Amino acid sequence: MALKFHSHKLPNGLQVLAEENPDAHSFAAGLFVRAGSRDETPELAGVSHFLEHMMFKGSSKYTWEDVNRIFDEMGARYNAFTTQELTAYYANVLPEFTGRTIEHLSHLLRPMIRPADFDTEKQVILEEIAMYLDDPGHRIYEALMEAHFGVHPLSRSVIGTVKTVGAMKRDQMAEYFAAHYGPGNMVLATAGRLDFSEVMDLADKYCGFWPAASSPRDTAAPAYRSSRRVLNDAKLNRRYTMAMTPGPGAQDERRFAARVLGDVIGDAEGSRLYWSLVENAIAEEADFGYDPHDGCGSFSISLVTEPDRAEKALAITLDELQKVKKDLSDDELTRAKNKIASSLVLQGEAPMGRMRGMATNWIYNGEYRSLEQDMKTLEGVTADSLRSLMADFPFEPMTVVSLGP
Repeated sequence: MALKFHSHKLPNGLQVLAEENPDAHSFAAGLFVRAGSRDETPELAGVSHFLEHMMFKGSSKYTWEDVNRIFDEMGARYNAFTTQELTAYYANVLPEFTGRTIEHLSHLLRPMIRPADFDTEKQVILEEIAMYLDDPGHRIYEALMEAHFGVHPLSRSVIGTVKTVGAMKRDQMAEYFAAHYGPGNMVLATAGRLDFSEVMDLADKYCGFWPAASSPRDTAAPAYRSSRRVLNDAKLNRRYTMAMTPGPGAQDERRFAARVLGDVIGDAEGSRLYWSLVENAIAEEADFGYDPHDGCGSFSISLVTEPDRAEKALAITLDELQKVKKDLSDDELTRAKNKIASSLVLQGEAPMGRMRGMATNWIYNGEYRSLEQDMKTLEGVTADSLRSLMADFPFEPMTVVSLGP
């Protein structure tokens, strides 16, 4: 049976989405908030991620023990995540737990932010930051984002810093919550076996009384310039090299072509970088990918090598970026499209995958896209599409950061 899409906005601004699949055996729901590290002030860097932790500390009705117990009693697969541009809270359950899941998610999104919980969780976050500082991949990514985006809000760390998190006050977090967690800034997305009238009644019952509020985002484009930065750490025995260059944004239809191009150049297996670097033992890891952002996008390179092979690996990578503009083949285009199509279909078979994709697309574009629409758009990507994309985004200006001994 064909999937059926429903949408309705509550009077307070909460957008409710549902993709009904009578053949599904599960139900997925998530509350997605258009708030992430790019929406923070420099002084509050990390507050979105910190707040994600605080959501699981309980509401006026539930304690932190209750939050996890109730999810476990339903046998739910549940989690949350924070990015530069959104924060999400979601659960996958059997259809008979539809009502309890939406109720529980609604309580999750109305946290008490108790001072004692705030102080305890702050220490957890500070330990998490320390752990990430021991991860060279995380360190170089943070340095790359800062260098590439400069003063643009996308440069801000999702997890924050010891200084900003350490100085953060409970009331500052509460003010940020009030400003950014209004229903006009949220999407309640559901997918799987469901009754939309029931979903609407539940959304109105548990979320309809939330005070109306929304927070617009500045989506001005970054000001890019080429730069290179070398970081040294004597404790490391590998050199990590990352680079970033502009690409199409999340609202740009060319994002489908950009994903195909990323697969052609730098997929983990069978791509140009795999054959030229990994298969030839010049690099241990070599990736090229595409990330859409709100109002802009980026292509990124990631290389892990022996220290004395880093420059050679980067030179080969840059050469491949120029060569693909001239000798892109139909065979590698077809291979990339088939791999992405398989990924889309596998994701689309599960309510959780459809729910997350549907919510994310609505956050960025305010529209619903069926799996069939995505497949049709993917099928329409041609070699000329990729050549036109590379003419518009010619892999420059480029920011390069390396970290090693």
